[in-house]
Amino acid sequence: MTHLHLDPLGGLAGDMFAACLLAAFPQHEAAVEAAVSRAAPVRCRLLAHDDGVLAGWRFRIEQADGRPADAPPPDHSHHHHDDAHDHSHGHRAWSDIRAHLRRCGLDEAVLGHAVGIFEVLAEAEGRVHGCVPEAVAFHEVGAADSIGDIVAAAVLIDRIGAAGWSVSALPLGSGRIRTAHGLMPVPAPATVLLLQGVEMVDDGIGGERVTPTGAAILAYLRRCGLLVARPAGRLAGTGIGFGTRRLPGISNCLRALVLEPAAAPLGEPAGAHRELAVISFEVDDQSGEDLAAGLDRVRAVSGIHDVVQMMAVGKKGRIAVHVQVLVAPERLAEAVAACFRETTTIGLRTHLVQGRALPRQMARTEIDGVAIDVKLVRRPDGHTAKAESDHLSALDGHAARTRVRRRAEAIALGGEA
Repeated sequence: MTHLHLDPLGGLAGDMFAACLLAAFPQHEAAVEAAVSRAAPVRCRLLAHDDGVLAGWRFRIEQADGRPADAPPPDHSHHHHDDAHDHSHGHRAWSDIRAHLRRCGLDEAVLGHAVGIFEVLAEAEGRVHGCVPEAVAFHEVGAADSIGDIVAAAVLIDRIGAAGWSVSALPLGSGRIRTAHGLMPVPAPATVLLLQGVEMVDDGIGGERVTPTGAAILAYLRRCGLLVARPAGRLAGTGIGFGTRRLPGISNCLRALVLEPAAAPLGEPAGAHRELAVISFEVDDQSGEDLAAGLDRVRAVSGIHDVVQMMAVGKKGRIAVHVQVLVAPERLAEAVAACFRETTTIGLRTHLVQGRALPRQMARTEIDGVAIDVKLVRRPDGHTAKAESDHLSALDGHAARTRVRRRAEAIALGGEA
């Protein structure tokens, strides 16, 4: 049950996010490179970097000839992160970017995270400019380098599968930045909306310290219920990712701390418990037919143990459906993305629990040529058996199914040859 804590000493940007996580989890570099090359006509590189104080890595998106993908003109030299964007790229409609991402061959889970990050950004930009998210046209964030940063972040969120994320206070920054809409204050208006509720600190160093892309990644993790308080745990790893700007008296880096659960107390029986993540939410505006189809797709997500639904009464006396999903903590991000993708909910709750499970095993039996699996469970007072109902469904009649079930269970328990 990995937890990732982000320490934004210099700030937070998409390239810094990718760099620090690849420094901590270098085994995912090839997957990031492949996904980025599918999503945009660029390539990415992880470059060693030393600012004279700390050593770490930079994540760089390049054009085919090796030039930086952003390649800002001189009047944009105030930008300091790899995802500080070249406004000469023009603008791209959010609907066009989404359509491109859906057809470029990304893995389903990665696609869900990438689209989710862009969606929270489109919502914020829509609020800033007074339009619906579908009408948003990205300028800086529509550039290939920013698409690459977001896809890289999506791959890492999926591959690492952290059960939770946390972040230290973010540097506020100050001043003005030049954008496609003219001069804007720091933090940029969309960034301010994305960071509402996040702790900020003014360390006296100006400039854009948190970019819209970095803020969107953080807001997406919060929307997925993954941005939580930092837990106690064992420090298992770290990684440092740098931005491109040099800051006075401080390293312009983002540090990732990898936390793992502390060892179980001595004397606790092995296998007596397991960690589970719980997702819960209510739906009152989706047809029963469509919700059932969507929840079937949620059940198919790797790592999900069960999905249950029950009737509830929501606000204004509306009849609603309460949904609860049990999932392995390391697959929580993918499960949350599936819930948002397959249902109409716009908010959900997550928490971790300790589950208790009895030892069990499967036994294969055969009755009248029909193969039937039987689940054997070891209880404090002996074993019990239960035939898998799916293997009985082809039999006609309740009496026939009952007869075969009882015979299969008896054989599995050793009571019948």
